[in-house]
Amino acid sequence: MGELRPLGEHLTPESRALAVALRELFEGLEVSVRRYAARRVRDAGTFSRYLGGSRIPPWEVVMDLFTDVAEHRGMAATPDAIELVRRLHRTAVETSGSPRHAVEVLEQQLAEADRVSRRSTARGDALGDALLDRKHRIADLEVRLNQLEAEWSAERQRAERLAAANPDVTELLHERDQLHDEVTRLSAQLHEAQKRRDEAEQRCALLERQLDAVENVQQAAVAVSPAAPRAMPKVLIVDDQPDNLLAMTAVLSTLDQELVAVPSGREALKALLDHDDFAVIIMDVQMPDMDGYETAAHIKRRPRTHDVPIVFLTAMGTDPEHSARGYAAGAVDYIGKPFDPWVLRAKVAVFTGIYLEQRRLAGGR
Repeated sequence: MGELRPLGEHLTPESRALAVALRELFEGLEVSVRRYAARRVRDAGTFSRYLGGSRIPPWEVVMDLFTDVAEHRGMAATPDAIELVRRLHRTAVETSGSPRHAVEVLEQQLAEADRVSRRSTARGDALGDALLDRKHRIADLEVRLNQLEAEWSAERQRAERLAAANPDVTELLHERDQLHDEVTRLSAQLHEAQKRRDEAEQRCALLERQLDAVENVQQAAVAVSPAAPRAMPKVLIVDDQPDNLLAMTAVLSTLDQELVAVPSGREALKALLDHDDFAVIIMDVQMPDMDGYETAAHIKRRPRTHDVPIVFLTAMGTDPEHSARGYAAGAVDYIGKPFDPWVLRAKVAVFTGIYLEQRRLAGGR
């Protein structure tokens, strides 16, 4: 394992381009694969597969390589060079359809959501402490002011003398008002931080469920021998984000159905012309050029595809305005982003069952 192995066979163009770039970086270290793997406490076989193109490394492995090459040469890599390799890495990940790469994408999203949650929690704790301090100071000022006001009401003349003897009363009132304003501002910031933390925690929970679903797919693929092919209907997935397509394809791959994944509304219309056995369409709402509502309207105008159920996938929520527009376009249901893998599979299974029952009844006539 001292020398670089040849590039792997049957590589995609994207994986080959990334592997070539990584090999050029590594050759600048002038060490063997085994020695470098030992230096970074990594498995030499795995690192060799990274350089051979058969595995796509995590981005932190690529950044470690940039750091080591810069240290060896005494000169840091340019931002353009790092950005070029970053684009090659992103393209290689997006074009890979294996569940393992789906896990890597979801793990990166989970790490980002966890960072947001931890930052929001720390921010919330700091705001909570500041808010509590301001409230204590306000309570102290209220006590002092109440004492002064009680003395004023007991004896007006004495209160006037007291005011003359305590010229800082006006300053105390002003300080109290300022603290009230600061409490209002801190309360709003604390509420926003808590909201971001709750949203990040919910995203973490859903991403962990997606990871469980994808990993279960991998285990099932290893443990179960291929079953005899069945005449199952197809599922059409429409989303302009490659990460979303990859995650949904991995989650739905256990349903023994052919999954047709396309990145736009126009590609969806083309797929519906090529096939006529779709049980359900899972479609993103927000897409460039032709959004989900417009695509659904085109689908419902065609007699051939009029009855195919459409489930919208949206991050905009399900308020009455969006719901009314979606149902007017022909949707039968909504799923929010980030999606719950069990809910997505359950909905697809229901519409598949309806499709199979309708086909059975049509065949019995």
